[in-house]
Amino acid sequence: MVTLFRWLVRLTVGLILLTVALVTLAWYFAIRSLPDYDGSYAVRGISAPVEIVRTTEDVPHIFGESDRDVFFALGLAHAQDRLFQMTVLRRAAQGRLAEIYGIGALPADDLARRLGLYRNARASLQAQDPEVIEALQAYAEGVNAWIEQINLGARGRGAPEFFLYPEDIAYWEPADSLAILKLLAASTTVQLRREVLRARLSLAAPERGQDLVAMRGEPPLPAYAGLFPGARFAAPERGAGPRDWTATLAGYLAPAAGASANGFAAAAGRTAAGGALLANDPQFALTAPGLWYLARIELGSGGVIGGTIPGIPAVLSGRNTGLAWGITPARIDDQDLYIEEVQPGDPNRYRGANGWTEFTTRRETLRIRGADPQTITLRETENGPVVPAAHLDLATILPAGHVAALSWTGGYGNDRSMTALIGLMRAQDRQAAAGTLREMIAPAMVVTLADAQGVGQVLAGAVPHRPSGHQTAGRMPAPGWLAQNRWQGLSPAPAELAELDPESGIVAATGAALPGSGGLGHDWGDAYRQNRLRHLVDSREVHSRDSFIAAQNDIVSPVARALLPLVGAELWFTGEPAARGTPERQRQDALALLANWDGSMSEHLPEPLIYAAWMRALQDRLVRDDLGPLADELTELFPDFIDRVFRDTGGASAWCDIRQSAPAETCTQIARQALDAALLDLGARFGPDLASWRWGDLHRARHVHPALGDMRGISYIVNLIQPTSGGEMTVAHAGFLGHGRNPWLNVTGAAYRGVYDLADPDSSVFIISTGQSGHPFSRHYDDMAGLWRRGEYVVMSLDPALARAAAAGITHLRPAGD
Repeated sequence: MVTLFRWLVRLTVGLILLTVALVTLAWYFAIRSLPDYDGSYAVRGISAPVEIVRTTEDVPHIFGESDRDVFFALGLAHAQDRLFQMTVLRRAAQGRLAEIYGIGALPADDLARRLGLYRNARASLQAQDPEVIEALQAYAEGVNAWIEQINLGARGRGAPEFFLYPEDIAYWEPADSLAILKLLAASTTVQLRREVLRARLSLAAPERGQDLVAMRGEPPLPAYAGLFPGARFAAPERGAGPRDWTATLAGYLAPAAGASANGFAAAAGRTAAGGALLANDPQFALTAPGLWYLARIELGSGGVIGGTIPGIPAVLSGRNTGLAWGITPARIDDQDLYIEEVQPGDPNRYRGANGWTEFTTRRETLRIRGADPQTITLRETENGPVVPAAHLDLATILPAGHVAALSWTGGYGNDRSMTALIGLMRAQDRQAAAGTLREMIAPAMVVTLADAQGVGQVLAGAVPHRPSGHQTAGRMPAPGWLAQNRWQGLSPAPAELAELDPESGIVAATGAALPGSGGLGHDWGDAYRQNRLRHLVDSREVHSRDSFIAAQNDIVSPVARALLPLVGAELWFTGEPAARGTPERQRQDALALLANWDGSMSEHLPEPLIYAAWMRALQDRLVRDDLGPLADELTELFPDFIDRVFRDTGGASAWCDIRQSAPAETCTQIARQALDAALLDLGARFGPDLASWRWGDLHRARHVHPALGDMRGISYIVNLIQPTSGGEMTVAHAGFLGHGRNPWLNVTGAAYRGVYDLADPDSSVFIISTGQSGHPFSRHYDDMAGLWRRGEYVVMSLDPALARAAAAGITHLRPAGD
């Protein structure tokens, strides 16, 4: 017995020591991939020594003797900090995620291949200006130089994730950067999803379904079933809920995911310091590391500093010595979905404009980790690539014997958007910037501009020409065989939409339309948020950097201010209080809180939680009986719809009557029932004391690591979770997950914020949502997350002396053999 005990002790001690040894070994190899910011490297591809000066926040300031050398060093700096992210973004654009993630990533790969993101990127390379091709080549060589250093110096494969996904790290190519830009363009537009939703609403509720999404003043849409008599409402498959959010972000960006931003500026005459101000905050899915990376590069035209996306050699939002710019995704209608009829008895032919026509086909093989490769057949029609029914809910609207094809401005191989973006960095005034932006194809953007003489905004991106007789005006899928529905070419956004010298000296955009641009789109974003931003910038005669920071971080919900008086008009408590502990008293207490609330979506208050839960329950009650299972997929709030219903616009109050019940319910009754249901749910979560509830208890920002975020144990290291203020409709956007146990989880937001002061350039500021490094063991992995949450910033400067004075490390690059 004693001998057995001794052996058990020895075995236990041995297992402990083995575990410690394995953990130590894993830790050693993981930290080997942390870059040495004070290193000196001999590299091929540069003509003279280059310095990468790192500030205390790990922001690289790159100094070289030629633009080519500077772009080389930017590629190397991106790779030092974000190599795994870059390779994942490239794989997402190439349709090769399943090679590392396995079968779960196959749908994303399939869609990327069918959209032709990488194929069109390669075809666009030679369309760029020669100096842009040289910049892309230099950037690629910089990335590859760091990959060579990893291989030569045994630097832990460049990032810890590569140990879990043991694929070779392929060298970077210039087309890879163009492909990531294509992926970005596919991710920012949501027009395809909107068309499918309008079709589903038309099938589910033919009489009033468009009330949810119609813009004011738009003509009614034809019935989808009238366009396609074989179309029938198809409920989602049982158990097929919304896709897991982490799986959606497997490639950091996903087609049709959507994006937003605020861009606003004030001319020198409207500022206290006598110089123009510009603010910008592109809003994407929150990931760890974030999508954005701060950088400064010193070009021959001068210094440029701001936000970059690893893999793309351009400052997308930032400033140089004479110009500041910011980007806002423009929701122009840049996609059209066509329903194509397949010839009965011959699946290789479809009905074209001149009769039955052969599909253009090609075959590609998808490699899958842990499974056999799959070969897919890619088909195209005259209108664009065929998108299978398994994607983007297309199966719910496709009639039997038909397929869907997509026309998209980004689906072409002669795209000079990279030339436009690199040209923007070199432009020194608004006119030069507007000129180079004429080259933009996709993504479509509203670009806010500011220089010493004034401010302006330009709509950049290709615009499709639709015939005046288009059956749905591009708002809903249309028959692809009719010439009246087909695009008649593309053109740059109309020059007359540029607002380069507004009389007010103020410009502001949230993704909504520029003045006079009606007809270019049918989903112009949130007018409530646009009006709130416009109020913030117009209400002050004189602005400062601090007033712009305050506006950028504004958390007042204009939707709450608009809807609560309307929805609760007949519910506000005026009589005797009900007995404590009763549902009636809890309702009275909730209404009393909301009646005195200013709409601030502060994480420390209970009112935002009550309001958000009430509106969610209310919208569900209004549509559930008419839309059935489709109601489960309406994960966003439609404030214009609720406004129409409670104002009875066009008879919209009919939504308040529940069809399955005998009595006719009023909107007041539905509002009361929804509030009671919301309070019951929140009470079960947080107890009966409303005053102790907090919006931040449920509204927490979750920055998820796309590769490791779902791995038990590791997820606690790589994911970043923190309570946040704001909401979907606030200027400081903080979008919701929309489904599951916690639908108010904050999953989208301003992953980059910048405020550029041209009066005192060194007082400009910026921030990202996580940190510069993508390495979970780096202190720069999350060192900006707390600042970002609190609405704070770090200083951005173009002064080389300041950069060197605050240097936390200087990387020296010298030509190989020097």
